[in-house]
Amino acid sequence: QLQLVESGGGLVQPGGSLRLSCVASGFTLKPYATAWFRQAPGKEREGVSCICTNDACTDYADSVKGRFTIYRDDAKNTVYLQMNSLKPEDTAVYYCAADPRVYYSGSYYFDRGMEYWGNGTLVTVSS
Repeated sequence: QLQLVESGGGLVQPGGSLRLSCVASGFTLKPYATAWFRQAPGKEREGVSCICTNDACTDYADSVKGRFTIYRDDAKNTVYLQMNSLKPEDTAVYYCAADPRVYYSGSYYFDRGMEYWGNGTLVTVSS
């Protein structure tokens, strides 16, 4: 059974950092594109960052460029999202997603959605 489990969310002050983890079970994650989406209260879900199949590319929403970094640890079958310089507007539920289709830009996945999803982890940025 294919499963994605997120962790690492929590409460952090503005300017702080968090690292989110997405652990896959039931399949090997590297051949899949893996992305982070987020949904803030009252807002639509948006794509935050994506790492393409076999690390062919990485992509970021403009709002997080220069602050967030996505990367894999193949030995742990895990994708991470390192979030620095957090702002109150980063507050949201963050979801990990994976998809076997091969595109070479994260925007394709952001626009079309992905096949497998985790249940989300809440990030709250507040003083």
